[in-house]
Amino acid sequence: MWRGERERLGARTGPPAQQPGHGIDPGTKKNWVPASKQAVTVSYFYDVTRNSYRIISVDGAKVIINSTITPNMTFTKTSQKFGQWADSRANTVFGLGFSTEQQLTKFAEKFQEVKEAARLARDKSQDKTETSSDHSQESGCETPPSAQASSVNGTDDEKASHAGPADTFLQSENNKLKMALTQSAANVKKWETELQTLRESNARLSSALQESAASAEQWKRQLALCRDENDRLRNKIDQLDEQCGEINREKEKNSQLKRRIEELELELQEKETELKDLRKQSEIIPQLMSQCDYVSEKLEAAERDNQNLEDKVRSLKSDMEESKYRQRRLKEGLKNSLEVLDGKIDGLQDLRRGLSRLGSDS
Repeated sequence: MWRGERERLGARTGPPAQQPGHGIDPGTKKNWVPASKQAVTVSYFYDVTRNSYRIISVDGAKVIINSTITPNMTFTKTSQKFGQWADSRANTVFGLGFSTEQQLTKFAEKFQEVKEAARLARDKSQDKTETSSDHSQESGCETPPSAQASSVNGTDDEKASHAGPADTFLQSENNKLKMALTQSAANVKKWETELQTLRESNARLSSALQESAASAEQWKRQLALCRDENDRLRNKIDQLDEQCGEINREKEKNSQLKRRIEELELELQEKETELKDLRKQSEIIPQLMSQCDYVSEKLEAAERDNQNLEDKVRSLKSDMEESKYRQRRLKEGLKNSLEVLDGKIDGLQDLRRGLSRLGSDS
């Protein structure tokens, strides 16, 4: 059973051209191989037994993405809504299309986090391997001195002095090994329990997949039946649509004929009304003729009066012009008289001032 954090991004696999796609075709190295025609769930999983991270995507009962993430992988954004990465183990380039740019950014950030976790897991595994190899090398290096100490010539005290530290060191190493073995046995039991759990989970998943496959087959049959029924209903609907179209056309023709009849009836009524008016007018035509003659006589008399008035107006205009000319002449004479009078008044005033000065002098 896979364990880890799952990201439901609603992404669909596809190239930047918005066509469904999953991986680069290994034959052409250019074309995208279609994988899904609808949005699928893309998940990150952690495999405890292999200490590795994977990207998994399942469409129904079909696994469309199963890629192991390594520290050397790179997720590349080729557009605002599309990204891809290369899996050298599967010899495939995987691509994912997203509905929004935020989903693509979120997936890329999670990819970087999982890649860093994979690197840490690899480093941790290497450290464990180096530690175990160091322990084995130390054990191999310490064994010869103990053997050498047992074969060196000398007294018992000297032998005891040489053998004591080596035995203590070996005893401590044995204790460490016993603890490691105990821990390993406990880990083995735990791993066996987890393996059994994984097997049971895989069995349940297999049965679920089988049930899903059976359900899918049943759904396919039902879908085929529904399609046949749908086609039959569509044909019937098309026939009914044609019949309804003919009925509607006939109704339209009838409505057009009714409107035309109504228009003709209205025109007939208008013509009859006009005819009645003309008959009434024909009855009063003699009266109108006599009135016309009378009006004509009045018009001629009015024209004669108008001519006389025009003659009078012309004579009055000539009289007005002559009167205006006379007024201008009078105004000019009056102006000259006023100028002469002003001069005489000025002379009289000068004479009065002179007489006043003479009076004052005398």
